[in-house]
Amino acid sequence: MTYYEDDSAVLEVRMRMEGDKIDDNSKGDYVNLRDENGAGERCNHFGCCWGFGGSVFWYWVKLAVTFIFFGLLAAACVEWVGPFLMDKEIIPIINWETTTFSTPVLVVLLFASVALFPTLLLPSSPSMWVAGMTFGYGFGFLLIITAAAVGVSLPYFIGSLFLHKIRGWFDKYPKRAAILRAAGEGNWFHQFRAVALIRISPFPYILYNYCAVATNVKYGPYFLGSLAGMVPEIFVAIYTGIVIRTLADASNDRRALSAPQIVFTVFGFCATVVATIIITVYAKRQLKVMQDEPLLA
Repeated sequence: MTYYEDDSAVLEVRMRMEGDKIDDNSKGDYVNLRDENGAGERCNHFGCCWGFGGSVFWYWVKLAVTFIFFGLLAAACVEWVGPFLMDKEIIPIINWETTTFSTPVLVVLLFASVALFPTLLLPSSPSMWVAGMTFGYGFGFLLIITAAAVGVSLPYFIGSLFLHKIRGWFDKYPKRAAILRAAGEGNWFHQFRAVALIRISPFPYILYNYCAVATNVKYGPYFLGSLAGMVPEIFVAIYTGIVIRTLADASNDRRALSAPQIVFTVFGFCATVVATIIITVYAKRQLKVMQDEPLLA
């Protein structure tokens, strides 16, 4: 209610929480702020509209600052760090690759490394960069995706030999294993979706190859979900290889990149970083949602 003290009006602050019956016309969990004329503003327990608008504003400010930071970092790499690494490391490797291996031999080596390195717990990203440098998006993507099909299949079948040990690790770390176990539940599409999201999420790619079989996920959704979830990573790797090749060619010819090339490279780098972050955060949230969804038989 409104009362007066020393000839000054004091605002009435009325709160209604769930279970309280203060006013029959009240709706939901609201806070009612009234002045002496009966006028007031209503906002729910998540915050008033002006507060929400402020949070959105600061979100975009932080996003813009992050984008500018990565843009400046990319520009610095292109201008100073890149040329040094190109002269000392990248160009000698590219020259050795082109003079030592013919194209068919290089295809076989890249295919074998992408297909077998995950089984040996070795990273295959450098091989994907080389595929991007040498073959670009078209043939480079086909080469990597076919090799990755082998790379995700071999550990799945080999992991069945160590099924007891893997499940023991799950029992030892139940919270970390909860998301992986969720991928083995539900119908075919549920498993496919969960596997694809796990591939996009930051969970180690090599470890999941062996852990998947212990979650009872079927091979079909595991195989197709793995390939679908790896598509963003493959394109990022190919793009990285193309950028490396562009910078190496410019450094080898002792010429500076043109302004459009610099802008395109910096913008592409920033867009790739932002897109990777957004996709990763989305995948983690969707995995959390899937844990709470009712499963369909």
